[in-house]
Amino acid sequence: MQAEKTMPEPGLLVRTWHTDTRAAVCTLAGDLDIETLAPAGRALDELVEQHPPLLVVDLRGIDFCDSSGLNLLLQTRLTAAAAQVGFRLAAPSATVQRLLELTCADTVFSLHPSLDEALAAPL
Repeated sequence: MQAEKTMPEPGLLVRTWHTDTRAAVCTLAGDLDIETLAPAGRALDELVEQHPPLLVVDLRGIDFCDSSGLNLLLQTRLTAAAAQVGFRLAAPSATVQRLLELTCADTVFSLHPSLDEALAAPL
């Protein structure tokens, strides 16, 4: 594991780090909504700009996600694809999984039940 960066924000914890294989991981915990969107967006943009082979967003700690949070994930997916960075969502909480299913967004993301499985799946 390489350098880690943690940005505590009211209502959201954003933690970023890189694996030994250069994959970037962004772990989000708390509420992903309009009030907490900016720090999450900055962290994800910064990781995509580093052009890792893979970016995984760990969602197991998300208690609430609104449409702006979903839009951030969708936009990051597009930005990553344009930069030729693999993009995966790992361990979506029940709340996030339900949102993804209701909006059919579960059909456009590469979803994995755990962070380890998201990192281990072939590119």
